[in-house]
Amino acid sequence: MRWRSAFISVVLLTLVTVEKPQWVGAQSFHCKHSKSGALRPHSVSITEFGAVGDGVTLNTKAFQNAIFYLHSFADKGGAQLFVPAGKWLTGSFSLISHLTLSLDNDAIIIGSTDLDDWPIIDPLPSYGRGRELPGNRHQSLIHGYNLTDVVITGGNGTIDGQGSIWWDLFKNNTLNYTRPHLVELMYSIGVVISNLTFTNSPFWAIHPVYCSQVLIQNVTILAPLDSPNTDGIDPDSSTNVCIKDCYISTGDDLIVIKSGWDEYGISFARPSSNISIKGILGQTKFGAGIAIGSEMSGGVSEVHAEGIHIFNSLYGIRIKTSPGRGGYVRNIYISNVIMTDVKYAIRITGQFGEHPDDNYDPNALPYINRITFKDIYGEHIGFAGLLEGIKGDNFSDICLSGVLLNATGSEDPQWNCSYVEGYSYQVYPVSCQLLQQVPNDSSVCYAPADNCMKLASL
Repeated sequence: MRWRSAFISVVLLTLVTVEKPQWVGAQSFHCKHSKSGALRPHSVSITEFGAVGDGVTLNTKAFQNAIFYLHSFADKGGAQLFVPAGKWLTGSFSLISHLTLSLDNDAIIIGSTDLDDWPIIDPLPSYGRGRELPGNRHQSLIHGYNLTDVVITGGNGTIDGQGSIWWDLFKNNTLNYTRPHLVELMYSIGVVISNLTFTNSPFWAIHPVYCSQVLIQNVTILAPLDSPNTDGIDPDSSTNVCIKDCYISTGDDLIVIKSGWDEYGISFARPSSNISIKGILGQTKFGAGIAIGSEMSGGVSEVHAEGIHIFNSLYGIRIKTSPGRGGYVRNIYISNVIMTDVKYAIRITGQFGEHPDDNYDPNALPYINRITFKDIYGEHIGFAGLLEGIKGDNFSDICLSGVLLNATGSEDPQWNCSYVEGYSYQVYPVSCQLLQQVPNDSSVCYAPADNCMKLASL
């Protein structure tokens, strides 16, 4: 097939550069940056507050006292808290507005292994309970609430959650509360997280929830491939989010967009929208490279992901939902993706289950519409795709365009579809009959205006 040969040529040229997290240079796709490199007029070192970087001394009070002191500079251009080289053991601490937390290249902030150093806080209102257990949850190592203009950055310093103690508690069913994240910022605006390495998160690593104007750039996120639920970046009920140029290797989804859980997410009604993802490289043993859901009851829309390389993973791209979720997933455009050694290239799941309690409405059906997967190439793919909607609630306008997968699984057919409607154009293996083959995709497949999603200025 002539189109197939041409497509392979383009993909192979792309593959040469995809190993570098900053390989994408699409002119029509960009995120406007905030002043992530702006200098604060006031700066202090954590050592000025008695902190000791020996990896043994607990420095929670030093972090708390330093940040309390810097609060007086919030209306004077803000301030910087500098963490120099060393191993800085600490429990959870909270940030303030107009603050830059900056780590030296050889600085490591280490989470305490004493569970009492991670306070218990209320569940998220859009979840109604802890994500893992009914009731409350542990506060993240680095926490923020109702902040404006906060930056977490450095010269590729490290934030290490020492998550193995939490993973063991989870596996042994001995947790009392839901595990903490490494970083969680709530109800905040103007957030920048950049140039750092995050390792061994107890649970999800970076969790902006109820936030807007968020930039996450040039971060590395690492956890053992068998670590449970160690998602990389989880924008949750957040808008105007840009994630770019990251390397992520974890036990669960690399990047997953969420917006609340069943009746609680429906009632809270705060969607995730205007999400840009670009230049991501990574692997995951139990999750997907790019995922949406399964908690999407507040709605997810206007998501544009481009320039993704997923390898050695269970799923490439996944959308997860269920009866009882309500909400919607619409106007999703994922393009320019390379997958290598991925078991399932694309999976849409309409029966994911997992409900917070028995009070959800099983008739609250999700609305899934206008989903485009474009220019996707895969080598050593186990199964091309499982696209499973919900009986009586067909997922519509699902479009595959320029999708070439070297599927090696023994199952036949390579695409398995149910309760979906849509289109396909230049797809190999040939897609399922429920996706009507069309002569071109220019008029039937959803695409962002001008093939570009422009974020509001941060």
